[in-house]
Amino acid sequence: MKAFSTTGRKLAGFALLFALASGCASVTQQANDVATAAAAGDRVTVGTVQREIRVGMSGAEVVTALGAPNIVSSDERRREVWVYDRIATESVSSSSSGGVNALFLAGVSGRTGVARTSQRSLTVIVRYDEQARVRDFSYRSSSF
Repeated sequence: MKAFSTTGRKLAGFALLFALASGCASVTQQANDVATAAAAGDRVTVGTVQREIRVGMSGAEVVTALGAPNIVSSDERRREVWVYDRIATESVSSSSSGGVNALFLAGVSGRTGVARTSQRSLTVIVRYDEQARVRDFSYRSSSF
């Protein structure tokens, strides 16, 4: 009985390399897809505050742009102050295994994975004047 021919060995080697390379590309692509989906989520961001909030806006316009505030209080002159305090924790993980069963049978595992956890906080303070219009706003953002 004759073992694999030279052409057969080359073909088997090429298939093995292709399976390993496609497994790695798959994990990288999955991690990028998950990160993109998380970034596209609907949430209050610094960009939203910078783009949408303007001096002179009504409270209804602020609610449309940012949603309901976490805290509503008043200052010493009885003018309203709204505080938005957002904290987010994101955990993203992805795993993939090579697509060729022969790799597993040969004792080679094609299983790989990616995991990432991050936290962000954003505090926005909107101060209103006596006519219930935005007179000032500020924000602070951190990521860790």
